[in-house]
Amino acid sequence: SRGFSSAPKAHPFSEGPLVVACYHERMGNTQDEPAGDVKHEPGRHLKRVAIFIDGSNLYHSLDENCKRFDLDFAAFAKKLCDGRSLYRTYYYNVQRDPERNPQAYLDQQRFLGALYNTAYLEVRLGGYKLRGDVAVEKGIDIMLATDLLRLAWSDLYDVGIVVSGDGDFAYAVQAAKDLGKHVVVAAFPANLSGELANVADDRQIFVPEYFEELWSSKRNPRKSAPRVEQQQSDGN
Repeated sequence: SRGFSSAPKAHPFSEGPLVVACYHERMGNTQDEPAGDVKHEPGRHLKRVAIFIDGSNLYHSLDENCKRFDLDFAAFAKKLCDGRSLYRTYYYNVQRDPERNPQAYLDQQRFLGALYNTAYLEVRLGGYKLRGDVAVEKGIDIMLATDLLRLAWSDLYDVGIVVSGDGDFAYAVQAAKDLGKHVVVAAFPANLSGELANVADDRQIFVPEYFEELWSSKRNPRKSAPRVEQQQSDGN
């Protein structure tokens, strides 16, 4: 007869250079308590929310649809949670090169400083490679997809919100669903891949009015805010 091993199930995301670079999510609040000032609606079923923000995709979407990008990320996360419990927000983008563009690097450091001071938000920075004069993102999509799946496997959230319209996330979204999680994608309709929209459990469709109370300043900072160099993603 064939015996069955009683060894514990291996964690599929326990090894690899991408995961080693990530923080251990068991630290901090993992219970069903709301982070920060996120409150719950009376009688609403308590669910933990993890938010995964594709920084470059969000930046260009806001610039294209709202003509500004000075977003208050704490207020943004609170609105996305819609009364549910926030586990944590993750923001992904490229680390600027201080030698290639010193001013862009300094502008990004000021922006990241505000993010680092935002409660329950973690920043994940990847690299890039040059294709001619264009900086191409390297590994950002994989970082986001890995966290989406790793945290789902560890049962650290009930609802994952992917702030991106990039169709490259479709397979990771389906895999998180297969682990029993609900996954919502949040994007402007013009920037939302049909493949990603179809695989998601639900969609938060952005319109400019959605952000009216979420800007960090009341004036339009388009002329004074730093611009981001044109980037592309190669999915690697």
